[in-house]
Amino acid sequence: MMKNILVILLLLVTYKSTNAQGAYDVARIQPDLLKNASVIIRMEDQNYEVKNPGSATLQYKTVITILNKNGEDASAIHEFYDKFSSIYNLKAILYDAKGIKIKEYRNADFKDRSAVSDGTIYDDSRIKYLEILNNTFPYTIEYSYSIDYSGIRSYPSWYPSSSWGYAIEKSEYTFKIPETMTFKYLKSKDLKTDSLKIKDKNQYKWSCQNIKAIEYEPLSVGLRNVLPWVMVAPNTFEFDESKGNIENWKNVGSWLYSLSSSSQLLPDAARAKVRSIIKNAATPKEKIKLLYNYLQSNTRYVGVQLGIGGYKPIAAEKVFSVNYGDCKALSNFMKAMLQEAGIKSDLVMIGNDMPSLNTKYASLNQANHMILCVPMEKDTTWLECTSQYVPAGFIGNGNSDKTVLLITDKGGKLAQTPTYSPANNFQKRVATVHLDAEGSAAITIETKYGNAQYEDNMGMLYMEPTEQRKRLINSLSIPNIQMESFSFTQPDKELPVLMEKISLKCTQLLTKGGDKLFLTLNMLNRQEGTITTIDNRKTFFAVDYSYQDDDEIIYTIPKGYKLEYVPADIILESEFGRYTAKAVVKDDKITYTRTKMMTNKKYPPEKYNEYVAFSKKIYQSDKQKTVLAKVE
Repeated sequence: MMKNILVILLLLVTYKSTNAQGAYDVARIQPDLLKNASVIIRMEDQNYEVKNPGSATLQYKTVITILNKNGEDASAIHEFYDKFSSIYNLKAILYDAKGIKIKEYRNADFKDRSAVSDGTIYDDSRIKYLEILNNTFPYTIEYSYSIDYSGIRSYPSWYPSSSWGYAIEKSEYTFKIPETMTFKYLKSKDLKTDSLKIKDKNQYKWSCQNIKAIEYEPLSVGLRNVLPWVMVAPNTFEFDESKGNIENWKNVGSWLYSLSSSSQLLPDAARAKVRSIIKNAATPKEKIKLLYNYLQSNTRYVGVQLGIGGYKPIAAEKVFSVNYGDCKALSNFMKAMLQEAGIKSDLVMIGNDMPSLNTKYASLNQANHMILCVPMEKDTTWLECTSQYVPAGFIGNGNSDKTVLLITDKGGKLAQTPTYSPANNFQKRVATVHLDAEGSAAITIETKYGNAQYEDNMGMLYMEPTEQRKRLINSLSIPNIQMESFSFTQPDKELPVLMEKISLKCTQLLTKGGDKLFLTLNMLNRQEGTITTIDNRKTFFAVDYSYQDDDEIIYTIPKGYKLEYVPADIILESEFGRYTAKAVVKDDKITYTRTKMMTNKKYPPEKYNEYVAFSKKIYQSDKQKTVLAKVE
């Protein structure tokens, strides 16, 4: 009898223990998925069903385990909607490390606010969001929702893991579409596509499981070459009383042209203004610059994202009246002014800071911006119409070297924006340094920044002096400095070149050792720190942009000292770039020159350790010292 009671008690304890361990217990995660992971996607189910060209439904559910503070951002739940979509059935559940439910959230617990972004006034997008605060790691969040769409521009993509430190137990995307409709998709290499017909619909499914987390890799240009993904796009759609066929890029351009072509009429006052501005211009180039300067001086950027307004620019006459617009409206207004001046131009669909348009896959969500292209007989001028500062023809690093779509009266036409070479993205610096025997120095520095480097530094032109001073002191690698004067100018408003002039004193530029003085020759532009090699790197890499830095520093040797040692010239060459450094002595002057040129070509993972080796050589070269000895 006693034996039977013990068996029953043991069974009860085992039953309670088993049930206390939830389905999302962290102990159930495979150990190899925990390596390098901050977040585990336990499951994800994305089910999108197209009803017709203008309506669809999305059912979504996911379960994520947040392992540590590095993954805490994944706890923020936010879903967007607008007047063409309704979101409902919002649910979330918080579990502890053992998978035991802590708290449940319903639709009423989610906050609702406008999704207006900085610089945007008119936007009908809204956001439902929930902030789950939990300081005990690990924990798990399960959440789900549904969305009904009453207007379609694009279909959802599938990126089950798009961040460092995310591992995946299981994720799948199911896409259903009527058999009478066509669509297109792109997918990652080796990802299997399962398809079948269910009644009057075609169903496609993509899935993945047991994907290990990838640790952060410096200079990476994306995870898409190693993680699963799918992009899906319609061939026909209906949105905000507009119908479109975007089966190819020509059709995309035709649809966008139909939205803009009727909005380029200027009122009589604007036409008279254009004629007045260009009356003394001798060439089309001069006319373009004059009208572009007028655009910059008299308009400002304000985003407009109301329905089809996300694609249709507000009329040019409206921009003339209110003096503001978004990228579409300002580019369209500039086009209308050029048209009045007898100069043809084309609106341009482009992905700013995004990859180039895929030439064989047409979709609207590959772009986020609009600029203007002015084709001339011998060359082409590209205009970034949202900036009030950059010169005509300079479109910025985020728009350069991109495959883009010209929106012409004959439909869309793919083109390429200008590429800025290392010599275009320049830094040219000359510094003079008067040394004294105590190690102090009087220093003057003059630097020119061009194109991308001009863009990186142009904010200095518009800062308050106190902020300029603070930024300068933090950016200079010279110790113990006293700033005497500084200035930032753009000598020629028609060129993307910034001039920086600095005058300062330093009380500790030289270091003493016995009766000798030691001087680090590269005073201003050293490569600080090194990067480490990575075994079995996964992702491609590149520097932000190609550039060339030319530095010349002229040192005056202090009285009572002579040069005892000068390092040898250095030349480093590789497929990543070129570096030279040398010091020339004449009379009481040491002239140090350094050139560093880098290209932003996309390199495969296996090249990374070669890049590290090249970078380490530059780091060591930048630490070269010369030795001064007392004259006896």
